[in-house]
Amino acid sequence: MDKANAARREKGRREKIAAQRAAAQRTQRRNRLLLAGVAIIAVVAVAVSLAVFSGNSPPASSGGGTGPPPTGSALDAVVATTTSVPAVALDKVGAGQASGHPASVTGAPLTSGGKPEMLYMGAEYCPYCAAERWSMVVALSRFGTFSGLSATHSAAKNGAGRPEPFPDTATWTFYGSTFTSTYLAFTPVEMNTNIPDASTGGYTTLQAPTAGQAALISKYDPGSGSIPFLDFGNRYASVGASYDPGVLSGLTWSQIADDLHHPDSPVAKSVLGTANYMTAAICGLTGDQPASACTPTVKSLQAKL
Repeated sequence: MDKANAARREKGRREKIAAQRAAAQRTQRRNRLLLAGVAIIAVVAVAVSLAVFSGNSPPASSGGGTGPPPTGSALDAVVATTTSVPAVALDKVGAGQASGHPASVTGAPLTSGGKPEMLYMGAEYCPYCAAERWSMVVALSRFGTFSGLSATHSAAKNGAGRPEPFPDTATWTFYGSTFTSTYLAFTPVEMNTNIPDASTGGYTTLQAPTAGQAALISKYDPGSGSIPFLDFGNRYASVGASYDPGVLSGLTWSQIADDLHHPDSPVAKSVLGTANYMTAAICGLTGDQPASACTPTVKSLQAKL
């Protein structure tokens, strides 16, 4: 009898232990499910918060964070920095990393107002024009003064929705600007904006070249009419970008302008090297005047044109 009772008690104890273990296991499973649920809810909450934040925030700018073009006092500061690159910095760069330069051409002298004329034809959407303008502003500022320069950027997509190379490159537009010099006349023609035109698949028209200007680009770049196109008094001409626009990718206007004052920077080597070649071409039109622009370093580049 005692043995039978002992066996029942042992059986009951084991059943109780088994029941406790089963309950503990159920509790553990329930806790794991609760933790998993909390984690999922947390992830969803974060995702929703980010979505709400993004929806209430202004859209991020394209072009590697260049942001909107500067205006007002910020624009004035960038113009001042870009147009005041010291001759010592330009001379240190020399030819720099310029991959192209003006070449000698023959034709009747191109003049305006009794002064040799430099003609530029390009477009605001064009990334190669965007790169070339930085060098043009630097070079021309050695011979005169700009007013009314505005900052802009090259296009990201054309009117057909196709992406452009080097999108949103920070640059200038010569549209609406004036250039004053006792040595040189500068005539810019910005043929298109950077605003896509779905009706043409290209960009809206801004300035139409004259018949004479169109004839020059056809003469010196027959069958192509590539831009940027520069004619230095019909003595030298340049077609296309003179350096890789990629060196400017993702940089703001102020960053590029600041880099121009550091001759060892990649930006300075490309922009200033090209500006020196442009300066050499202009000096060929002005009789190497003024001396502050037509330095020995610049004159040494004339032989390469």
